[in-house]
This record gives sequence, structure tokens and C-alpha cells, in this order.
Amino acid sequence: MKLIRTEDAVGHVLCHDLTQIIKGVSKDARFRKGHVVTKEDIPVLLSIGKEHLYVWEMAEGMLHENEAADVLRSICQNEYMEASAPKEGKINLIAKCDAVLKIRRDKLLQINSLGEMMIATKRGDLPVKKGQVFAGMRVIPLVIEKEKMEKAREVAGSEPILSLLPIKTKKAAILATGSEIFKGRIPDSFTPVVEEKLKEFGAEVIFKKILDDKALMTTAAIREAVDRGAELVCVTGGMSVDPDDRTPLAIRNTGAEVVTYGAPVLPGAMMMLAYLENKDGAIIPVIGLPGCVMYAKKTIFDLVLPRLLADDRVKAEELYALGEGGLL
Repeated sequence: MKLIRTEDAVGHVLCHDLTQIIKGVSKDARFRKGHVVTKEDIPVLLSIGKEHLYVWEMAEGMLHENEAADVLRSICQNEYMEASAPKEGKINLIAKCDAVLKIRRDKLLQINSLGEMMIATKRGDLPVKKGQVFAGMRVIPLVIEKEKMEKAREVAGSEPILSLLPIKTKKAAILATGSEIFKGRIPDSFTPVVEEKLKEFGAEVIFKKILDDKALMTTAAIREAVDRGAELVCVTGGMSVDPDDRTPLAIRNTGAEVVTYGAPVLPGAMMMLAYLENKDGAIIPVIGLPGCVMYAKKTIFDLVLPRLLADDRVKAEELYALGEGGLL
């Protein structure tokens, strides 16, 4: 850093905070470390007794922290995000709609491993709300080599390392299985719970049916729901390994591609996820929900549902990876 006359400081970067005291009103930093001095700042600086300033001596090939943070923003941002203005070398990303956050985790790790820069995010594959800050980024020093930021661009490649997949207003079906509710011995307590979770994300329930514990009946009902325009089918009950629990068989018998029966999440280990092609060639998720979804506050359903509503195809290996953190 170097000491210069305040009148000569335009365009230079402050090395430390400068405090302004207004008696009875405030005592706070008027200019923060890293601030780039403007022509309009000069009278204010002189009024607080600063005739000389310590500033960074900006060498060729260096970037100010705000410029460097904007490089990080450019390799993260996609169309459903808006960025805050740079402040003290930091930029936040804010969701422009309800969406699921996707992260190219390998690229995020590589960039954070370069040193002197960082990107922090919410957990990937989970929902974010419109207006929510879900990522922040900054460089650590006040100035950083351009070459290092170009390396970050190179590591990221041509695609943003973060993306938001908008949650869509889908048409859903709920099929409740169980002889006890089909024959009226007890009320159906499961359907209202699933309806409420779907409602939270704006999904419209267009088809509901109560079914006996018979695989052929459930298979037919799944196909009927899809034929009626359901874009997501939720089948409740009958998901355990007991001989009279027929829902997994019923889902398989539709011809759907089964992703998994079982996931390393508690509550929710007995969940089944499959994808069924409708008559128009669209791929419809079919999810078998175990009984825990009816009474537990958070289950596997809460982890998977937002992704299904965002048309984010769920892979088996992604579900297997939920074991770490899967004890809900």
C-alpha cells in the first residue's frame, strides 16, 4: 500500500475503514476497506479530516475484489437468478422463482480449492423459494491476480456451475391403498397429508381413488390416472415387504421403469420411485409412499417431491447418496 493525497485518490482502493462521527447521530464507517474512491467522495473525505489516504497500489494484472467477485458470479449464474450489487467483495445470488437448486459439485469443489476465493451455497437438489438468497461468493484479499480468476473460468467451463430448475404447477393423482380404508373400517388419513404437501408447491390434485390391497386394481388405477392427465402419481400404503402389501408389484406391472425400491433415508426407507411413459410419450413419475409419510414431519417424500415437480430426473445413485444426512 502507499500514502497519497486525498485529492489524488480517485480510482484507488482504500486499505482500511474510515469512520465518520456525527455528534448525537452516528459513529460508523463512512467508507469501507476495499472502497474505490470516486470524485464525489473527495469533499466527504476531507470533511472527516482525511487529507491523505492509504491505498492499494494497483499493479497491472490485478483485479479489485468487486471485479473478481463478479467473475465468480458469471460462472455461477443462470437465467432464473438475480445477483446483488458487489459489496465489500461479496455478491449474493437470489432466486427469481420457486425452484430446485442444482450444483455441479465437482466444479464447485475445484474452484473452492484454488485458494483466495470462495463460493458457498445452500444444499443442492433441495428447493429454494422466490427471493431467497441461496449462494454467496467473494475473493478473500482486496486484490487478486487476473490470472487466478481466469483459472476459475477455465475450471468452470462453458456451463454455469449452479442452476435453478423452476418448480412447475403439475397435475397430480393420489391413490390410497388398503382394505381397511377401501371397506370403510377406518377413514383415509393418508390422502389429506399428501394433498397438503402437493399444495405447498402449487400442484393440483386432479384424480383421487381409494383401492383395495389388490395389485391388479392398483395397476389399473395408475394407468387410469395417467390417461386422465396426471403428471405425477402418488400411491400410498402397501409398501412394506409383508405378503399382503402389493403396491410395489402393482407399480412394476404398469411397465414403469423402476428407479429403486428402497432408499437409505429414515423415515422413508420403503419408498419406490418409477417412471411411466404416457400415451403422448411424456415420462410420468410414479412414487410409492410408505406409511411414515402419513405421520412423520419430514421423510424421503420431502426430499424427492420438489425434484419431481421441477422435472429433475432422479437417478438411483443420487438416492443411494442420501444415506449421509438421511437420518431425518
